[in-house]
Amino acid sequence: MRKTLVDPITLNQTAPGHEAWLDVGRISRVALTSEDPGFPIESVFRPEASSGWRAGGKGEQAIRLTFEPPQRIQRIWLRFIETEAKRTQEISLRWRSEPHGGMREIVRQQWNFSPRGSTMEVEDFKVDLEGVSVLELTIIPDLSSREFVASLAEWYIA
Repeated sequence: MRKTLVDPITLNQTAPGHEAWLDVGRISRVALTSEDPGFPIESVFRPEASSGWRAGGKGEQAIRLTFEPPQRIQRIWLRFIETEAKRTQEISLRWRSEPHGGMREIVRQQWNFSPRGSTMEVEDFKVDLEGVSVLELTIIPDLSSREFVASLAEWYIA
């Protein structure tokens, strides 16, 4: 038996390594509202990349994946990091099975970041979605102001 002791906080901050994650770059097209050239969207889907994605402007942002062919999705794993500002972020995940059909919400939730305590949000959603053509993540970086830039450290889909 191989055994490693880790503290529970560290265990939940990194994407599980034994999951059969989808190769998003190969099976989807990405559309997004903006992008900082120094923090491209491609980096959130690669475990070896560390920069993550950052929006090119302030306020609400959306990242839409269009799968070719449609996929069965059973897990969505997201990690957000904010070490500098106190803010309340809202995210929503939506999907649809037809390229031009109506979107269905998976989850909408808020997270309070605080530089002195809560600097990381990790979400691990277990779902059972068949024939997903479109998966969309919307990020409102701060509910009380439009002065913050949205960012995403990692996004894995299985």
